[in-house]
Amino acid sequence: MLISIIVFVVLIAVLYIAIRNSLIGKKNQVANAEASIDVMLKKRFDLLPNLIETTKAYMKHEQSVLVELTALRQQSHPIESANKPQLDKKLSAAVSHFKVAVEAYPELKANQNIELLMRSINETEEQISAARRSFNAAVTRYNNGIEMFPSSIIAQQMQLTALPLFEIADAERANIDAARLFKQ
Repeated sequence: MLISIIVFVVLIAVLYIAIRNSLIGKKNQVANAEASIDVMLKKRFDLLPNLIETTKAYMKHEQSVLVELTALRQQSHPIESANKPQLDKKLSAAVSHFKVAVEAYPELKANQNIELLMRSINETEEQISAARRSFNAAVTRYNNGIEMFPSSIIAQQMQLTALPLFEIADAERANIDAARLFKQ
């Protein structure tokens, strides 16, 4: 009888430790995924000065796009967690405007520097997208861990709360109206 009680207590203790460690691991995976997004955003922000300098000579008539990119670049240091999604959305929109502008001007599109920068931007945007998917997967695992029984009891003791997924604004889900962009 005493051995059964001891085995039961040890089993509960091991289960508690395993669940607690699992929740800590999930929380750390979310932090790691968020840091990956930061790395990709930093890469994007570092590309902007090159993009701006290279295109200035070719896009004097598109100063508004360059001014917008420059202003967003200046806002990017330091990046606070609370402002990161909004700044990322603004920067994504500005980069989209730039891509439309490049498509509209064949002489700009044909420039080797622009081609290289556009490939770099596309690669970076794909990496940011992958980092966001990784972040959302980590957040989903974390949220499942803190909401499912029995780990929800331990999560409550640890004061863990559900985290939001990285989402884009509804306006960014719509197709880009290139004609409207050039009227601005």
